[in-house]
Amino acid sequence: MGTGGGVALLAALFFVPFVHAKIIKKDYTVKWWMFIQGPLLFTRTPPADAAQAKVPNYAVVQEEEDVASLGSPGSESDDGATPHELNEKAIAKTEVTNRSYKEIQAEGDAKLKAKLLQKRGPLGWAMRMLRDNPMGAGQIYEKHNLIILFKRIPAQVVCGLLYGLHYDIHAAQTGIHGTPEGARMERVYAAAKKYPNEVEHTYSFVQILTACTASFAHGANDIGNSVGPWAVIYSAWSTGNAAAAKAPVPIWQLAVLSATISIGLITYGYNIMKVMGNKITYHSPSRGCSMEMGAAITVLLFSQFSLPVSTSMCITGATVGVGLCNGTLKAVNFQRVGLLVFAWIMTIPIAGTLGGVLMGLFLNAPGF
Repeated sequence: MGTGGGVALLAALFFVPFVHAKIIKKDYTVKWWMFIQGPLLFTRTPPADAAQAKVPNYAVVQEEEDVASLGSPGSESDDGATPHELNEKAIAKTEVTNRSYKEIQAEGDAKLKAKLLQKRGPLGWAMRMLRDNPMGAGQIYEKHNLIILFKRIPAQVVCGLLYGLHYDIHAAQTGIHGTPEGARMERVYAAAKKYPNEVEHTYSFVQILTACTASFAHGANDIGNSVGPWAVIYSAWSTGNAAAAKAPVPIWQLAVLSATISIGLITYGYNIMKVMGNKITYHSPSRGCSMEMGAAITVLLFSQFSLPVSTSMCITGATVGVGLCNGTLKAVNFQRVGLLVFAWIMTIPIAGTLGGVLMGLFLNAPGF
């Protein structure tokens, strides 16, 4: 309650005036650092031409570049075709080429990498280093390849750590146009109500708080689930006493598990985001706030009573619940939900079978 009251006070002093100036007054000259002015932003006079708030486009499928390439509204091409007709021709051309799903995905990844190559900072440097220093002919232990390898290793480490932070989830979704999955998701998105970008931008600030709450709940549950077996094995091994397994878990073990989960999320978590964020229902900051808070409350309640639950199941249920709030079943991709449920069910027999087979091998291994 104290933390909530403090956050509410800070929001009233800095968040509300900033959002009011940027969204309500549509002052496009407001910079991010101006939030420190607090209530003084209420008295700030917006420019005379402030007709539209300067906010990002939160549409899941963004086609501004395609539309811009077709010309301005009402314009025609050299053969007299309108932009609408050109768009239909482009769609027909895509259907005729009948490219495979992997080819379309590869094209989307190539576009993303082309953008990242032009970025400033460590990731752009690393990707340019890999592009400009390809491995040469011959074996890897050749002298020239060893020299190139030592140049590539730092760049590969940087790419591995930062690529997930710069992955464009929207670009990944638009990369499946022309495939059966793309057509299915377009039908799902069409059934969802869209809100103005100004509304979504306001919720993007609130989503930071709900994301922090979800992160806290995730740590309270998943760290406990994963550190349990490790703590028992480590305590019994380090002390030689099986009774030591009941000792309290050291803080350093909790810190190690927290770090490993965070590294996994940063480096490879975007693959889960592609599924959870795009392939179940239409997502936006306003919807994300509800999903995160609903899942966080559920996980915290169960963690309070020391009951292990799956955070992935909680967020999936919250995602489906928010999708159903559109008022129609068509706004949820139940095919993907079914695959997720099937994977959860199969996890138990598959993990049990593998564990039993491995234990059988260990028990029947020859002794010396």
